[in-house]
Amino acid sequence: MAGRKIIRYLRPVRVSVVIPAFNEEKLLGATLQALAEARGAFADAGWDSEVVVCDNNSTDRTAEIARAAGATVVFEPLNQIARARNSGAAAATGDWLVFVDADSRVSHELLADAVDVMRRGRHLAGGCTVRLDHAPRWTMFFVQAWTTVSRVCHWAAGSFIFVEAAAFRAVGGFNQALYASEEIDLSQRLNRLARQRKLKRMRILTAHPLITSGRKAKLYTPGEHLRFMAKTVWSLGRSLNHREACPIWYDGRR
Repeated sequence: MAGRKIIRYLRPVRVSVVIPAFNEEKLLGATLQALAEARGAFADAGWDSEVVVCDNNSTDRTAEIARAAGATVVFEPLNQIARARNSGAAAATGDWLVFVDADSRVSHELLADAVDVMRRGRHLAGGCTVRLDHAPRWTMFFVQAWTTVSRVCHWAAGSFIFVEAAAFRAVGGFNQALYASEEIDLSQRLNRLARQRKLKRMRILTAHPLITSGRKAKLYTPGEHLRFMAKTVWSLGRSLNHREACPIWYDGRR
């Protein structure tokens, strides 16, 4: 492990923030503005950073907004979250990848906590707890349930994942056969790799939750969310391989 640390710090570490985005002109600007301020955590550590936005075949001003903010923009024609994240990662040049959703706002404190984990060399990857912005009260149960599962199982929410780039490539990136829950699948494979390398499982940060949009809770009823979860459980997860079974992500509501 000591050798890994020496090699890592022979030159400045570079972090690539990867943002998948499909028709996100309403929220992407705020995400990039928050990120511009938060990236100071990388500079404080003496690290370089870049922002890569993957335009996932948007029909609005998503790409224009990203370029205006100084991000590198790549294009993924097939509208799928896993593909967009993988395409962004393929264009990234960092030693570490930080995946952030286009409707989420990171803080300087959250990235500083992630940097601390990265520097210690005990984890290949990590995530954080989340807080929904302006969401209905009924969502509190789901958020609390996910927080418990995330911390117990060491699974990261897709809205914020940091991972050593070499480890991400070693496990094959996000599973493009999945139209949802690809972050859980990735977390499981990264945890297995960590065990093989005698490292710790994914670190779930809790001190500074990620602020992410609560729009899905407003656009979709509790019944629609429950039907999706029931179908996923009933099919033993096989429904996640079909776009039409994941309307909360793909029916176009924004």
